[in-house]
Amino acid sequence: MSTTAFVGTGPRPTIVLVGHGMVGHRFLEALAERGLTATHRVVVLCEEPRPAYDRVQLTSYFSGTTPEELSMTDAEFIETHGIELHLGDPALTIHRDSRTVTARSGLTVSYDTLVLATGSYPFVPPVPGKDATGCFVYRTIEDLLAIEEYARRRATTGAVVGGGLLGLEAAGALKGLGLTTHIVEFAPRLMPVQVDEGGGAALLRTIEDMGLAVHTGTGTQEIVVGEDGAVTAMKLSDGSELPTDLVVFSAGVRPRDQLARDCGLAVGERGGITVDERCRTTSDPHVFAIGECALAADGRVYGLVAPGYEMAETAAATIAADEAAFTGADLSTKLKLLGVDVASFGDAHGTTADCLDVVYADSRSGTYKKLVIGRDGELLGGILVGDAEAYGTLRALTGSVPPVAPEQLVLPAGSGAPAQLGPSALPDEAVICSCHNVTKGTIRGAVTEHRCTTLPEVKKCTKAGTGCGSCVKVLGRLVDDELEASGVEVDKGLCGCFSQTREELYEIVLTLRISSYQQLLDRYGREGARGGDGCETCKPAVASIIASLAPTIGADGYVLDGEQAALQDTNDHFLANLQKNGSYSVVPRIPGGEITPEKLIVIGEIARDFGLYTKITGGQRIDMFGARVEQLPLIWARLVDAGFESGHAYGKALRTVKSCVGQTWCRYGVQDSVRMAIDLELRYRGLRSPHKLKSAVSGCARECAEAQSKDFGVIATANGWNLYVGGNGGATPRHADLLAQDLSDAELVRLIDRFLMFYIRTADRLERTSVWLERIPGGLDHVRDVVVHDSLGICAELESLMAAHVAGYRDEWAETVNDPEKLARFVSFVNAPDTPDPVVAFVPERDQIKPDLPLLTIGTRTLEGSAQR
Repeated sequence: MSTTAFVGTGPRPTIVLVGHGMVGHRFLEALAERGLTATHRVVVLCEEPRPAYDRVQLTSYFSGTTPEELSMTDAEFIETHGIELHLGDPALTIHRDSRTVTARSGLTVSYDTLVLATGSYPFVPPVPGKDATGCFVYRTIEDLLAIEEYARRRATTGAVVGGGLLGLEAAGALKGLGLTTHIVEFAPRLMPVQVDEGGGAALLRTIEDMGLAVHTGTGTQEIVVGEDGAVTAMKLSDGSELPTDLVVFSAGVRPRDQLARDCGLAVGERGGITVDERCRTTSDPHVFAIGECALAADGRVYGLVAPGYEMAETAAATIAADEAAFTGADLSTKLKLLGVDVASFGDAHGTTADCLDVVYADSRSGTYKKLVIGRDGELLGGILVGDAEAYGTLRALTGSVPPVAPEQLVLPAGSGAPAQLGPSALPDEAVICSCHNVTKGTIRGAVTEHRCTTLPEVKKCTKAGTGCGSCVKVLGRLVDDELEASGVEVDKGLCGCFSQTREELYEIVLTLRISSYQQLLDRYGREGARGGDGCETCKPAVASIIASLAPTIGADGYVLDGEQAALQDTNDHFLANLQKNGSYSVVPRIPGGEITPEKLIVIGEIARDFGLYTKITGGQRIDMFGARVEQLPLIWARLVDAGFESGHAYGKALRTVKSCVGQTWCRYGVQDSVRMAIDLELRYRGLRSPHKLKSAVSGCARECAEAQSKDFGVIATANGWNLYVGGNGGATPRHADLLAQDLSDAELVRLIDRFLMFYIRTADRLERTSVWLERIPGGLDHVRDVVVHDSLGICAELESLMAAHVAGYRDEWAETVNDPEKLARFVSFVNAPDTPDPVVAFVPERDQIKPDLPLLTIGTRTLEGSAQR
């Protein structure tokens, strides 16, 4: 049945928006900000069954983010502004003569102004078999749900056609689903639009190290289909055939302009609805087009969110009769693909005449940085792979002459280069947030003129940091700097419960021997927090402090005893790592990577008996995935009986001390690296710290254990050991700095004791040693003065604290399986059958006879249970 809405020529003109994606929703927000939702009727026709969601973060769905968490709006916004939102009802036809739009349901709406925000569609190469069962595109939440379901039911191998932004995201999703994953890219490198040959090579090495197979310089010729109509393989242009059960096409997008074509609106030769600088179509003054469906006045179709937002604001301003124009946009991008930071900005490929390149590359860490510099020293653009920490500052400096030499902008921290340029050195006209085109001057004005005193207030006032989020770190530093420059005391407290920093709370706990979180909160919490329950920021932070000082302050070292249990984060709650499917992984400690055949057999038998997936980790351990909560004690008991203990893979604690084979086996080894690695791992096992700790010992300068990428690393010399600190092979790679050299065994251990305890004492919560070393005043020189030369006179105390930890260490798995009360928490739910909880009794229904109580057997231990089957 066709329904005709009232013709919008009366007192309330009608604006019809076709499409409710990210750009479409930004248009609605821009209308609301200008008061147009109060003076106009606003009707939205949306094809998808859900309102606008953050498509940039789409892949986070596979990491546990729900569709609701991805949503960019809520019913309150829609209702408050009187917006008529029609979900699952796309526009089918536009009648420009009568100014009406007809939707799939038959609804016909008259408009005064029509805005097309139909976005783009995935390009699927016209190859035979492209429509077979098992072929997907990667564009919407529904696409992801379909891929997930198919992978679960009938796929073990997946292939992604396309190695661009979305292609790599799709590959990461398939890998996360447990599939053997291939990437097929026709261009000679990955992400050919964003990065150059050097950046592509760095990205390729990193991705292949993750276990993904990459095929560049080859195209897809055919999808091979089996008798059941499902995918079985891909034929490639190099003549090879790639077996696969699932194919995801991510070979680029095309403007979705068919609706415009059907009603006679002009489109570009290669697609896109042609618009002028006000985003009004060149064919009809009553029709606008914004986002990926529009061909802008500069002849470009923009496929990024930030230009789309700017077009949305331009269209809204034009409708409101304000001055606005869209003349082009910043194409800078910063993304984390497969856990790798990749960014490009400005003239990234150096197309400007007579430009020069400044390049830093480290193939070991997968880091590549290139700056493009003009002949007059102007920063024109750049590419960052592996380490994009300086992206916000560098992008903001683009178009100006940096105040320091270009090489200082790309050399990594800890390399001997001067300190990195901070955001306070940027000019006021520098754009900090490219999504909403917010300058540094605007952010400063939010503090000085609008009296914003917190980062959330500045974000609300300016919209900076509310888009892709890549500028939030720089934004936070600018806000703090401006507040301090204005004479406002910046609140550096740990959270809303404590005005003290983590370092200050550590000193309070240590000095006053406070062993209770509640006691600390009641005595030193903020006025409104005392007597309360605390928050999710301070509870695990204080729990870590108490655990690291437990032997000294008289606290129980077991993290799940008493009050401590309620303070832990998700993983510590069950002494195991929570995985994306709700199961847990079990990682026993294997000091130095050394293991006997008998212990290998035990791990194999456990994995077989419990149906666990096993993986040898980069830290020389064996990870077992897929355990349920109630199975954990059963697994631990067998491991403990075999001589294993917890590897603390779940805790902010020492994880591993990796080692090469050293002088025992290697013809180049000059010291016994295995023995030293084992000694260090057993000494520091269970040490709770602000963040996880990783270490390694290499038996010679060839560095096979990769010690310089660890929080503390040791390299053998002919004269002893060299100690490196502050390294990090994670999201922001950093080489460790040499703290001391040619140390004896005793000297090495003593300095590590001091270094770790000084770090635990002074670091912020969740701050890795690499970040701490750069932040702490004086940096490496100060740490060396304190740890090596005892400049503060605290080394004796640091050594004493470490000695107390070593003497008080207890294995948490053994503590658990030997205590029936501790075992009671390891159940799927409190009243689950087979629960070893003496408090919970299962009452038979009506007149049923209650059977005898079963016994719960864990390893060699038999405990009485009360659960009835």
